[in-house]
Amino acid sequence: MGGTDGVTDGVMDGVMDGVMGVDLQQPRQLQQVLHRHDFHFKKKLGQNFLINSGVLDAIVAAAGLIATDGVFEIGPGAGTVTRRLAQRAKKVLAVEKDGSLQPVLQEVLAGVSNVQVHFGDVLEEDLAGMWRTFSDCTGVAIVANLPYYVTTPILFHLLDSGVPFHTAVVMVQKEVADRLTAPPGGKEYGALTVAVQYRARVEKVLQVSRGSFTPAPNVESTVVRLRPYPTPPVSVKDEQVLFAVVRAAFATRRKTLLNSLAVGMGVKKEDAAKALATACIQSQRRGETLSLEEFAVLANAWEPQRATRD
Repeated sequence: MGGTDGVTDGVMDGVMDGVMGVDLQQPRQLQQVLHRHDFHFKKKLGQNFLINSGVLDAIVAAAGLIATDGVFEIGPGAGTVTRRLAQRAKKVLAVEKDGSLQPVLQEVLAGVSNVQVHFGDVLEEDLAGMWRTFSDCTGVAIVANLPYYVTTPILFHLLDSGVPFHTAVVMVQKEVADRLTAPPGGKEYGALTVAVQYRARVEKVLQVSRGSFTPAPNVESTVVRLRPYPTPPVSVKDEQVLFAVVRAAFATRRKTLLNSLAVGMGVKKEDAAKALATACIQSQRRGETLSLEEFAVLANAWEPQRATRD
């Protein structure tokens, strides 16, 4: 992974050699840096760089950093958040997919000695291996400005990886934030909601206007904070069964639980009805009305039914 002097990953050594760091307090400064390095925004990567200083500070504050923490940053972009994180944390490891940002980050992060930048796709990275970078840190926070088209895969990649982190502060599309934090009963509540809330406490931190970015995106954004549970808030016998039941319940939202589960789980209606009865859940309810606790009870009731699927 390289050392911790300046911005390093085997391709960015020498960043300290006479290049003064810049702190992008004004949008014009950012535009000048990007122009200097002939950088062009790539729509396919969902590139929208944050330029609102107040939002930047709010993101850093929400991470709850202490001086001995490490930070895993996804999508540093031009490094505006990265510099602020480096001021508060012991070290920052940033993963950036777009290699053309190398000279931009080299200039913006010049003189910052506790940042590493790794160029690659976070979905393809060995997170456990990367976490060894933080072996001398007391804790790790994740900060991410996620391209909206890969928000869900990246969230699950982080949550399923098993790497320890105390907080994740993530910029997402407003509609995604609504889904992540939704209570049962509404249209926003779905399989994503249940799967994430099973793993972490989720809360909205800040609404972010389109004008806070350059270029301005076509959607509104929200900063959310996830705090992983040491153990899930509900007890299930088999997590795979839980998530299979959740997916089946939401696959056909207009159908009753009985019909959705029979089709989605590939069992006879009488077997689905038996599991619902064991869980004391009415078969005419719909998936969006079940709480996480009820899904856990249903999954535990379903486990004995597995032998009847064939």
